[in-house]
Amino acid sequence: MIEVSNLNKEFSLNKKQRQELGIKDKSVKVLHDVSFTCRPGRIYSLLGPNGAGKTTTLRIIATILRATSGTVKVSGIDLNENPSAARAKMGFLTGTTGLYERLTPEEMINYFGNLNNMDKKLIEDRKERLFTLLGMHDFANKRIGKLSTGMRQKVNITRTMIHDPEVVVFDEPTTGLDVITAKNIIELIRDCKDQGKTVIFSSHIMSEVDLLCDDLGIIHNGKILFNDSMENFRSQMQTDNLTEEFIHIVSQSEVNV
Repeated sequence: MIEVSNLNKEFSLNKKQRQELGIKDKSVKVLHDVSFTCRPGRIYSLLGPNGAGKTTTLRIIATILRATSGTVKVSGIDLNENPSAARAKMGFLTGTTGLYERLTPEEMINYFGNLNNMDKKLIEDRKERLFTLLGMHDFANKRIGKLSTGMRQKVNITRTMIHDPEVVVFDEPTTGLDVITAKNIIELIRDCKDQGKTVIFSSHIMSEVDLLCDDLGIIHNGKILFNDSMENFRSQMQTDNLTEEFIHIVSQSEVNV
């Protein structure tokens, strides 16, 4: 489970950044009292336009960033008190994660399995399952620097999932990928749900949200505008489809400022 309570985040700005943004304040607040809960066996989608605060929220959950105030608990572990224990329970997948280009996928996954204190047989069993699921055997021993974008993202997925995390965070995992690789990731997310894992993901692709989402959070200007089940979202819709309803909710929030 992921429990986010009254999350706030401010970033300090240097003189050049203030000039570029055209503001005088020495800091900018990007999250305002964000709260939501992601439950095991359900997929929570965090939806919002660019700059809304999605990635900042997910990076705080993944312990990459630290909140200015508020709390996040992952599997009951408070990130402020024990971030390393929480990290051991999580996998975090983003399209911008760097990979060691001189290594092969085989070497990379073995390395991360060892980092997670997995024994050799368990690494081999998990690796075989993921390589088969994602169709990676043909390039398992090629240098990562020679792989395509889609192949690299498959390595990223395997690195994220090798230790069988209880909680999985996907930050726009299919952006820029071909249809087949994107389909593999969608299947993996569904598989995580079927295994009873806690899953949170962000996406710009409304069809993915429509396919996968059990619970939905809409964030804009660092504030949660909607936080409920997808079923209740559909029952309250005032427009004809998910895209139009999303635009309507975001637009209304700007009118009410």
